[in-house]
Amino acid sequence: MKDKKAGHMFEINMPGLVVRQVCVRLLGAVLDKRTSLAGLTDNEYGHPQYLKLSYRDRLLCRAILGAALRHRSQITVALSHFLVRPLPAQAFSLHHLLHISITQILYLDIPDHAAIDLAVCVAKIDPRLRRFSGLVNAILRNCAREAAILRMQTPTIKAIPMWFGQLLVSTYGAEKADQILAIQSITPPLDLTVKSDSVGWAKRLGGIVLPNGSVRLVSSAYSVADLPGYAEGAWWVQDFAAALPVCLLGNIHDKKVADLCASPGGKTAQLALQGADVTAIDISANRLKRLRENMDRLNFSVHYWHGDLRQFHPDQLFDAVLLDPPCSSTGTIRRHPDILWTKTMEDVTKLAEMQYDLLLAAIALVKKNGRIVFSNCSLAKEEGEDLVKKILSTCHHIVLEPILAEEMGAMAHLVSMEGFLRTIPSDCCDENFNTEEKLFLGMDGFFAARFRKVH
Repeated sequence: MKDKKAGHMFEINMPGLVVRQVCVRLLGAVLDKRTSLAGLTDNEYGHPQYLKLSYRDRLLCRAILGAALRHRSQITVALSHFLVRPLPAQAFSLHHLLHISITQILYLDIPDHAAIDLAVCVAKIDPRLRRFSGLVNAILRNCAREAAILRMQTPTIKAIPMWFGQLLVSTYGAEKADQILAIQSITPPLDLTVKSDSVGWAKRLGGIVLPNGSVRLVSSAYSVADLPGYAEGAWWVQDFAAALPVCLLGNIHDKKVADLCASPGGKTAQLALQGADVTAIDISANRLKRLRENMDRLNFSVHYWHGDLRQFHPDQLFDAVLLDPPCSSTGTIRRHPDILWTKTMEDVTKLAEMQYDLLLAAIALVKKNGRIVFSNCSLAKEEGEDLVKKILSTCHHIVLEPILAEEMGAMAHLVSMEGFLRTIPSDCCDENFNTEEKLFLGMDGFFAARFRKVH
């Protein structure tokens, strides 16, 4: 089928054309409207155009968008290299089309001619982009010719949102900031928490055992549901760092424990695996529904409560609670690179205020001498160390119970001088790491603090 509008002759049913159009639309939703990529590509509640794609095209869409956001700083520099004058500031779709197309040329296993031809076709079909089709063709062909050199670029602080660059440098220093950006540009491996026999599952799945017993697979490019052990509930997906806070509760066998803001349920499953009597609480009905489905697959028996934990008034107080509240999620940029472009420092400040309120509510749910573990996947001190100082200065019926290096074993290097758990994406899982053990490198950025209620 042909389209002869404006004198152009081009295919409008080219294989792969629709998925590129969807990628342009969704990249715009992320960058222009600050919409979560995970939400847009959710297989049940995602963007309507995404949901119309075939299973195979959904995978391609996620791959293109993930790489486009993961390498956005390098792509921005590469694009500027080929421009005689800046692109029109308001030509958002043009920017997005070039970014997803350069992504395919530099970072994905897609033939250059296919990426270029499809990009030109998208431009010619879109009335807003038609006059730029020649420019799109020229830029992408130049990019393909210099691809080998452009792939060697490293991410730079100057090419990421200013708020995030300032957060990294002011909190961790320029050297660690560069290390965080470098690891963020690499697709992360897949970590699994297993019910038992870590060594056996590592051999079966072709992975390695991390110091906490998690199994790390070489690549995350799997259909998780098709892996051995998934259907029978032998393991669940959970980043190495995300699996650490539950360990800080100590022996919880037969104790009443609440997992507050519990979705997606990785920590809930850990608590159940350790024999606790678990109550999972979440404000979102949809997220709680998915948590239930996960617990059913894993064959764990858990109590549930739907609502705002600040309105939760149980008949009995808990022996311990784990609070992992909504946060800026800046520590998960390896897995969710859209966060750099969808969040702001204002979000960090607002979320820290909400976390303070939720922590006060969490403390009220614990009996005397009970433990409270507070954690989140933020790199910002406002949501971590500073928040702890604030809660200790205003809440006098709890005390900080420092995390001890000796209880963390080979992970002792992740404990701060103050007794907090603090990880950053470029950290090593094992303090005995050596340069040949690359798979031990990298984790989500996490913060955790432990308290005890004294009266």
